[in-house]
Amino acid sequence: MRKIIVLSMITLDGVMQAPGAPEEDTSGGFKYGGWVAPYFDEVYGKVLEKQLKSADLLLGRKTFEIFADYWPEHENGWPGINDVTKYVISKTMKKSDWKNSVFLKSLADIEKLKNSKGSDIQVHGSDELIQLLLKNDLVDELWLKIYPLTLGKGKKLFDNGTIPAAFTLIESSVTPSGVIIANYKRAGKVKTGTVGA
Repeated sequence: MRKIIVLSMITLDGVMQAPGAPEEDTSGGFKYGGWVAPYFDEVYGKVLEKQLKSADLLLGRKTFEIFADYWPEHENGWPGINDVTKYVISKTMKKSDWKNSVFLKSLADIEKLKNSKGSDIQVHGSDELIQLLLKNDLVDELWLKIYPLTLGKGKKLFDNGTIPAAFTLIESSVTPSGVIIANYKRAGKVKTGTVGA
């Protein structure tokens, strides 16, 4: 069985939309694209380098199109990205010139992929895909980078359909610019109780 790891940059209020550039995703009138840029520093760069290790990718169609337009010519920024398998969940897209791209059509295809042999599978961006994975308990780990700002509006990491689930913190650090990097592993059901009882 393969682990599905969601890597996400989020604000304090959970917004994950268009972290990289102003024109990345302006849907819904979003005007804060590129909100991560002011927080990039050497510590953050080292964490990113470690996290962008060679792993297969599972992407939604929109994120795949952004990646396919950029990464084939910029592999020096993400060594190995052109060689790993890129799994794309899409009902409309069936092929791409980006090598090692495989197209999936349904949740059943994702479940079959998760139950196959191979490397870990990383999910970047892909807000609708992440909602589908969270709703169906298919996320093994969350690697979050939490930025010290709120944006109020925008696509959220935890939105409609997220199931109750417990996670255990497996690694954490804080950058000089205040970004909290926290990696969580799925840890069974939510436990409740009474404080002080």
